Amino acid sequence: MKVYDELVARGLIAQVTNEDEIREMIDNGKATFYIGFDPTADSLHVGHFMALCLMKRLQMAGNKPIALIGGGTAMIGDPSGRTDMRSMMTRETIEHNCACFKKQMERFIEFGEGKAQMVNNADWLLDLNYIDVLRDVGACFSVNNMLRAECYKQRMEKGLSFLEFNYMIMQSYDFYYLFQHYGCNMQFGGNDQWSNMLGGTELIRKKLGKDAHAMTITLLLNSEGKKMGKTAKGAVWLDPNKTTPYEFYQYWRNVEDADVMKCLRMLTFLPLEQIDEMATWKDSKINEAKEILAFELTKLVHGEEEAAKAQAAAKSLFVGGGDDANMPTTEIPADKLVDGKIGILNLMVACGLAPSNKQARQLVEQGGVLVNDEKVPNAQFAVTEEQLRQGVKIRKGKKVFHKAVLA
Repeated sequence: MKVYDELVARGLIAQVTNEDEIREMIDNGKATFYIGFDPTADSLHVGHFMALCLMKRLQMAGNKPIALIGGGTAMIGDPSGRTDMRSMMTRETIEHNCACFKKQMERFIEFGEGKAQMVNNADWLLDLNYIDVLRDVGACFSVNNMLRAECYKQRMEKGLSFLEFNYMIMQSYDFYYLFQHYGCNMQFGGNDQWSNMLGGTELIRKKLGKDAHAMTITLLLNSEGKKMGKTAKGAVWLDPNKTTPYEFYQYWRNVEDADVMKCLRMLTFLPLEQIDEMATWKDSKINEAKEILAFELTKLVHGEEEAAKAQAAAKSLFVGGGDDANMPTTEIPADKLVDGKIGILNLMVACGLAPSNKQARQLVEQGGVLVNDEKVPNAQFAVTEEQLRQGVKIRKGKKVFHKAVLA
């Protein structure tokens, strides 16, 4: 199976602008493509994971990735798929986040001469002259067409700032600039970016003529990555200091049964024939498929040694609640204790096992919380300072383990 057909078979492609030409370029290693990443945090998360796996897959087939860090677009925020405006970040924060992204991406993509490149759109967007942009770029966009774009329509009721309204123009200019200066002939993105991405293709055609259009191909990557869930603490990060390898493993180990094969196809590098065979597994064998998924993805992000440790710890805890050396741990400051104790509700929130006392109470009342292998009897239960000194093991449901210790 050729590269493009494999992408389709893995469920990665949602829409394309010119499938025959795209297929020919990708299959023959002629694509110089970019994917954009907005540096809104100091770590990538599972929402970016699919894009990174795709970049790795295409680079292995001889194509050249460009990782575009949105240091410039991050200054105004992206309205796509959102109901509120992102908070503003300082330039120093954005630069720090960009550096963190590059370090994490190097686990997936090989950078260097003739290989992958990382660029920051702040290098060209921040130096643009406003009048020049209005004359040269703004004239190529129809406001009526922009207002019909889904990414703007869903924000209209709550209010769309003029700042955000410029995002399509800026993203389109990115493709235009990369096409001219880096030979970039293809772009990938989530399906909520379709309108913005078409804007880039149209800008190149209008500015450089129809002959350039043959080399400006827009693909649309299915945005399943953005649907990948969150824990009580928030996003599942690729940074081991934010989400430990054990927590990362457990996240994938606990995906819904219906999503296992989809994740295996989209994210792992296992042969499709092997995954198709696994798709016939039923009942308890589904758990084996989840373990394979969790191990493969943890290995990709954190390396084989950490994946093996996480798998061993998960099996030990699940079977007998044994070795807790790799269990996620939260240090509880002494000032969180009242009269030498901390209530179970506050403790669960502090450990990220529940987002609020209300939800922690529901879990306790449903009988789904254990402390040191004993069911918590009620919401008034408290853990003592002495217990925290020794380390307290908390279990939420059947699969989530956590340890709390005194800081």
